[in-house]
Amino acid sequence: MPVAVLTFDGFNELDSFVSYLIINRLKARGWQAFITSPNEHVASMNGINIQAEKPLEFAQEADAVLVGSGTKTLDIVNDSSLMSRIKLNPDIQLIGAQCSGTLVLSRLGVLETGVACTDLKTKPWVIESGLEVLNQPFFADGNVATAGGCLASQYLATWVMMKLGSQRDVEAALRTVAPVGQIEEYIARALSAVAPYIRSSSGVSAIADAV
Repeated sequence: MPVAVLTFDGFNELDSFVSYLIINRLKARGWQAFITSPNEHVASMNGINIQAEKPLEFAQEADAVLVGSGTKTLDIVNDSSLMSRIKLNPDIQLIGAQCSGTLVLSRLGVLETGVACTDLKTKPWVIESGLEVLNQPFFADGNVATAGGCLASQYLATWVMMKLGSQRDVEAALRTVAPVGQIEEYIARALSAVAPYIRSSSGVSAIADAV
């Protein structure tokens, strides 16, 4: 299951790396997330320079696409040449974003329900874009999801693993990253955040296990 983690200059490390790490815990089961960027190298909001694993065009080939946030999102959504390189299809892909990444999905026109989650700093801009912002960490409708807050990355990763895999995949991945002594609590919390938005009739896949 290839997953594109869209990562731009000024990216928030938690947004890109947490979901990337969790999903890649399942490489043995055929999952793999890739840092997907418009340039060969991008720098984080704190100056960490990384090399992209895939070009931005890879997003249209991935089974799932996750869009993180960063300090330059307003510049990104106003860059028509860059935005034109992002080709997404919610009919056949899972598409998720968090925090200011929600603005990217809004500009791409894939948030058809008109409601979304984002972080508190980005909230005014998302409202200005015409969306209603929910006071919750995660929301999904069909194959499109949004999350609010850096640590909501785990919910986006959980959603992708549930939609394209099963609860067993979620548990296997989260057990390797959850704090010792709180593993079951963390798994239960992630599942409770995502479970209301999982539909067995999804256009992408059915869920193998009921929550």
